Amino acid sequence: MNGKEIDEILEKYADPTGQTLSILEDVQAKEKYLSQDVLSLVAEKTGLPVAKLYSVATFYSFFNLQPVGINIISVCMGTACHVKGAPYVFEALQDLLGLEGEGMTENRKFILTTKDKCCTLTQARCFGACSMAPVISINEKIYGYVNVRKLPEILREYGWHEKK
Repeated sequence: MNGKEIDEILEKYADPTGQTLSILEDVQAKEKYLSQDVLSLVAEKTGLPVAKLYSVATFYSFFNLQPVGINIISVCMGTACHVKGAPYVFEALQDLLGLEGEGMTENRKFILTTKDKCCTLTQARCFGACSMAPVISINEKIYGYVNVRKLPEILREYGWHEKK
């Protein structure tokens, strides 16, 4: 992302100091994450300290500070989903996508991305869809009553193919 693109985003905001969250959301929408270079450029253009932008970006779990895949898969780990099997769904997704490692970022957010950059797997606290637990979200589309058997069918909608 370059300075011109950031200027175009900032044109929407009369006072950037009170619009930090919205600005960062708009910037992230372009590349799906906020790089250190982009945060520095936004700071330069708005006059806001980089530290403030970074603290906002690390406080809210929907901001990504590292590159993510084309499809972002979030597994709800709220109480209802946890009780109804979300940890099993999460483990199955890790296996199906071939993801290994801890995946914990510096702001204590879990995030793993496939080598081909097709999918990124994250955890969420609650989607507010507890009656459909367990729930996952792929590119912000909610899937309810998910179980391990349904996952391959759901993933195929996003170009996933089972490894043989």
